[in-house]
Amino acid sequence: MPALEDSLEIGGLMVPNRLYRAPLLECAGNGPDAVETLIRELEPAAAAGAGLVCQGATIVREEGGCAAPGMTSVADPEFVARLSRLTDAIHDHGAKIFVQLEHGGLRSMETWHAEYREEHPDLGQLAVSRPPGLLRALDRLGFLSYDACVLSTDEVYDLAADFGRSAKYAADAGYDGVHIAGANMGIVQQFLSPFYNRRDDEFGDGVRFLELVHDEIRARAGDVPLMAKVPAETEAPPFVRQRLGTEDAVEICARLDEIGYDAVVPVTASVFWDMSIVRGEFPEAAWRDDRFRAGYAAAFGSRWRAGLVAALNRLEAFEYGFEPAWNRDLARRVRERVSIPVLLEGGVRTREQIDGLLGSDCDAVGMGRPFYAEPRLPARILGADDAEVVCENCNNCTVPQVTGARGVCRTPEVLAEKGELEREGAYERE
Repeated sequence: MPALEDSLEIGGLMVPNRLYRAPLLECAGNGPDAVETLIRELEPAAAAGAGLVCQGATIVREEGGCAAPGMTSVADPEFVARLSRLTDAIHDHGAKIFVQLEHGGLRSMETWHAEYREEHPDLGQLAVSRPPGLLRALDRLGFLSYDACVLSTDEVYDLAADFGRSAKYAADAGYDGVHIAGANMGIVQQFLSPFYNRRDDEFGDGVRFLELVHDEIRARAGDVPLMAKVPAETEAPPFVRQRLGTEDAVEICARLDEIGYDAVVPVTASVFWDMSIVRGEFPEAAWRDDRFRAGYAAAFGSRWRAGLVAALNRLEAFEYGFEPAWNRDLARRVRERVSIPVLLEGGVRTREQIDGLLGSDCDAVGMGRPFYAEPRLPARILGADDAEVVCENCNNCTVPQVTGARGVCRTPEVLAEKGELEREGAYERE
């Protein structure tokens, strides 16, 4: 059975250990401080011993497709070249770094962010097919705004080429690998999901799009290690009948193995962008925080609309309570079918859990939100068999991100515990 400290090969790349920082929203954007922001957000994980650092989702086009404020575009080669400072900083600590490539499609800010829509009236959404009826109903009610452009076959080829170009820019800047964002209601999930994809061309089989993305990346960036997140839409509401089941996700992973992907990250999710992604408590403190009220109103169109979103968030918290290692069963099923590494993330909170997952359910383990509270978390996880994160899964770090605020822990009890650990030297790497 592999140990957390053991190296792992992904597509010929040797990752020094099996603990990784899962992709998170860094809110760096593309402004003059973007590179410094990314270094500030990502380097501590590498300095503390994480074998792999996955940069949060980055957009493969310069305009449109951002799913949240502050996302970084990697479509400009001059900008991406500047990110060599980031990759150098990660490599200085002996770690590896992957860039996650994304396009929001129907989830983009031009759909749901009221202020952004007003500032970008000419931006529509890219769509795999005509938006599903439920989303069109929300459009008619004014909660969403769709001006969707259904991609032609040629336009799908163009989009895949954008993934390939961004991968090349990243590889040239020193990134060690590419991570395709295939879940969280992004456009890749929209290709894969029967809820969204009703095409009658070759891309009616959503895996065909991932095959084309693979081919474009290989043609432009060579043998750079390539992995993809793959969703099982098992958390979708029961009235959504057309969705990806567990067996569908396992089969998709098996096909990606055959196509030539070097690793997969299977996750359970919904067809929507909801709390199935994060799970845990209702973030009441964040919704009540006066610092963000104006931002919520700007994002959702008014204070009463923001209040309605908060109420729906509260209901979702009952449905999607925290469950340790909630992707474990799916990861195990996938690992039984594929010959490539299976990475697991979602609800892993203790070293004991990690040791129980490695070798039986997955080949590497990632953590996400706990890094918002403890940027140097790997030093503790790698340094003690009884280590446990201070994160309380309250989600007060995530909701303010719709206003453009940074993803940081704002829970006083958690921060106090982290401060005590700092005074004890718990984040010093041995």
